[in-house]
Amino acid sequence: MSGSAALDLAGTLKWRRTEPEELLAGPADLERWLDASTDLPGEVSVTQNAFRQAISLREAVYQLATDRLAGRGFDRRALDAVNDLARGAGLTVQLSDTGIRRTGNIDAVLAELARDAVAVLADREAHMKECGRPACTRIYLDHSRGARRTWCGMDECGNRVKAAAYRARKRRTDAAAAS
Repeated sequence: MSGSAALDLAGTLKWRRTEPEELLAGPADLERWLDASTDLPGEVSVTQNAFRQAISLREAVYQLATDRLAGRGFDRRALDAVNDLARGAGLTVQLSDTGIRRTGNIDAVLAELARDAVAVLADREAHMKECGRPACTRIYLDHSRGARRTWCGMDECGNRVKAAAYRARKRRTDAAAAS
């Protein structure tokens, strides 16, 4: 996970520079993504219009995050898209014996995601990074000691990079031994 629900949403379109993989092809996919999220309420009904808004929010968040990583000013359209949704009514938060319970409809969820994006993108002290694997375009918050994390996660990217480096070293060693 990226450390932010808004950045997690932006990560639902993977490998943007090479072979994009869409994880949210329709409203049902967004409903499943919300059900799997620990920070957002599950069992939210998503209309086609709300799905389009979510995809627009995802692209706006990604644009703003890449603007910040590149050290340039925010894209105005993306900024307006996030700020417009952030003004909406948010989730209801309640305390229970098991912790915090968040409830709300899809409009409240989108407003919450937009507010999360605002908070993350406004925090100049946050260590926001893009995955170090060249094909990966996932953006995450680095909370590691010394902010030295390189990959979005070990499972998908870190292990692949390390395995490729090992294979390259082995080929060089084998080639040197053969000479």
